[in-house]
Amino acid sequence: MEHIKLSIDQAYGFVSAEKVAGYKADILAANKTLQNGTGKGSDFLGWLNLPSEIDEAHLTDIENTAKILRDNCEVVVVIGIGGSYLGAKAVIDALSNSFDWLQTERKSPVIVYAGQNIGEDYLYELQEMLVTKKFGIISISKSGTTTEPALAFRLLKTQLEQQQGKEEAKKLIVCITDKAKGALRVLANQEGLKTFILEDNIGGRFSVLSPVGLLPIAVAGMDIRQLVQGAVAMQQVCGTETAFEENPAAQYAAVRNELYRTGKKIEILVNFNPKLHYVSEWWKQLYGESEGKDNKGIFPASVDFTTDLHSMGQWIQEGERIIFETVISVKEPNHTKIFPHSNENLDGLNFLAGKRVDEVNKMAELGTMIAHVDGGVPNLKIELPKLNEYYLGELIYFFERACGISGYVLDVNPFDQPGVEAYKKNMFALLEKPGYEAETKAIKERL
Repeated sequence: MEHIKLSIDQAYGFVSAEKVAGYKADILAANKTLQNGTGKGSDFLGWLNLPSEIDEAHLTDIENTAKILRDNCEVVVVIGIGGSYLGAKAVIDALSNSFDWLQTERKSPVIVYAGQNIGEDYLYELQEMLVTKKFGIISISKSGTTTEPALAFRLLKTQLEQQQGKEEAKKLIVCITDKAKGALRVLANQEGLKTFILEDNIGGRFSVLSPVGLLPIAVAGMDIRQLVQGAVAMQQVCGTETAFEENPAAQYAAVRNELYRTGKKIEILVNFNPKLHYVSEWWKQLYGESEGKDNKGIFPASVDFTTDLHSMGQWIQEGERIIFETVISVKEPNHTKIFPHSNENLDGLNFLAGKRVDEVNKMAELGTMIAHVDGGVPNLKIELPKLNEYYLGELIYFFERACGISGYVLDVNPFDQPGVEAYKKNMFALLEKPGYEAETKAIKERL
């Protein structure tokens, strides 16, 4: 079977092949450090061999739990923030019908999200919609006390119990949390709720292939076995036994670090398929939270082309030359649409008659890459043979592995996120949370 392919040729006008090859020793050492668990943050490497360690019983448990929710719910609310929802949403959005939410005859529940914001209007509108729906909840939180998901869970659990009764509601709530401690674990144990374990050694942004991602993806009707198999294949391709020149994660880590060294401070992830929008959102957290520390790190941004060529295209073409692009391309669409002939030809597009729409899109993709390279923007390209579970599994693991390698080459800990706590301390002080009296006093004096 084919694999996803990385092409870095269009970066070589900006950095030399020799400079990229010069990273070989550091990259191979970083990959071995990662594999051996001897580097920074090594207590958070549970994702590294996860694909090949997932067993039949675990997958069956997830599928059986998903079936209960699928059989009994019109809507399933996935409650989580950051990596606790972005990976699942990336896969679900990529593989769902773009207009699925308009369908009246459904095979799968509608998947919606909560706990990823503190929008009062959002939560009001969500709860109003759920009043007439039979819904279930997947609550994802290691601690159970993270403000955004904890707030949403309390609201929605209360509503579900009022609508279905407490005993029936228990059957429709699944908690993905710590195996032994934390508020959500205590609640689940007290009330007898179905749970899956989020292992201590898997951080949120690396958790897509754990129950955090697999359960919502299975509820949405996708084939999680194919997703895992794709990740297993890429785990083998990116391993320490693969030569630097044949290892896409090693190559990606090398070229992006060399581009960063030469002043390319922003990486823009580009797609030419609107279904990949949330893959970019997941990728932005993965790389931003992993590398953005110690006053270092490439800033991860994203655009949806051709849409954003009519908004951000001007800046990318002629703005400050501190950027490079990584393009995700899908080789073969899942459907065929032929552009029709028009006798009037008022739009002047008869030269496209008989062509597949994707041929037009591919020429837009190629033309854009040529224009941007000519304009001083290095371009990398990742090609997926098809948009399906298998190749998304490959893509997810490729980005995860490359992120760990790249972070070590940058000499940061890719697996912590100390800066995330800063806003929380201020928020709790402003809300006068018990235990924050000194902080409350200090911040009020500042204001």
